[in-house]
Amino acid sequence: MAIFLTGHSKVIVQGMTGAEGMKHTRRMLAAGTRVVGGVNPRKAGTRVAFDDRTVPVFGTVAEAMAATGADVTVVFVPPPHAKAAVTEAADARIPLAVVITEGIPVHDAVAFQAHARARATRIIGPNCPGLISPGRSNAGIIPADIAKPGRIGLVSKSGTLTYQLMYELRDIGFSTCVGIGGDPVIGTTHIDALAAFEADPDTDLIVMIGEIGGDAEERAADFIRAEITKPVVGYVAGFTAPEGRTMGHAGAIVSGSLGTARAKKEALEAAGVRVGATPTETAELVFALLADTGYPPRPAAVTEGPTSTAPPATCSTTV
Repeated sequence: MAIFLTGHSKVIVQGMTGAEGMKHTRRMLAAGTRVVGGVNPRKAGTRVAFDDRTVPVFGTVAEAMAATGADVTVVFVPPPHAKAAVTEAADARIPLAVVITEGIPVHDAVAFQAHARARATRIIGPNCPGLISPGRSNAGIIPADIAKPGRIGLVSKSGTLTYQLMYELRDIGFSTCVGIGGDPVIGTTHIDALAAFEADPDTDLIVMIGEIGGDAEERAADFIRAEITKPVVGYVAGFTAPEGRTMGHAGAIVSGSLGTARAKKEALEAAGVRVGATPTETAELVFALLADTGYPPRPAAVTEGPTSTAPPATCSTTV
């Protein structure tokens, strides 16, 4: 099994005919994703060639769903038009919308998140790398060649750290890796992913990556203590960040002890989570936890970083 995205998922791409949409649709198809259509009102009725196949373009999400049975949309629409694109997807009642676009105004994100919740559309993102269930499907910009199928579930605020931990743990593999995004307002949270991994019989261990700013990790720690029975290994980015300065993601601001990496680490450890000081140490904790269950030992040299050409954690998009 996998969470949110399986080999049966039928994916459409809003903004497929733009530069980023074209590039990553080709990547998704190469990973085995069932991309069944694109959406662009100006190019409805056309088809786009991708290597050995062509993909039809529809005028609306509703038309694409009716024609293909799509249940996932990946949004590569520029920030000024992202609110309308996600609202349209929610109005069509698509179950899952993966919003890759970065730079979406917060008030737009607040509006379309509320709209989507009222229509039972799960949003991942915005400003995220998407999600991948290796060997099954890939929706977004995560490189498909740095991990294999396995029994680790990964949820991360950071796209770059998603790639790093996927590479570090590539010899074990993953059920699903979910990049939830680090904007102040996101759809799917750490807690949502933790609950889904807890219910997934093919996930044995969960890796949770957080970062400074806000209290999402502290709330996740409370949830882990109350609801999660599977082992959880964590990493929090930002131990060297100066106080009172916005760092990286728009939501990553630290004031006093609130939102610091140390406070988050302490909260997670109090909930029984083993927290690494670096991505490599985090991977070592995973190997140690699984050492007695028949998993392979940690390779001698695995700290060089990904060898594939990975896309950035977020991308600007054009239609």
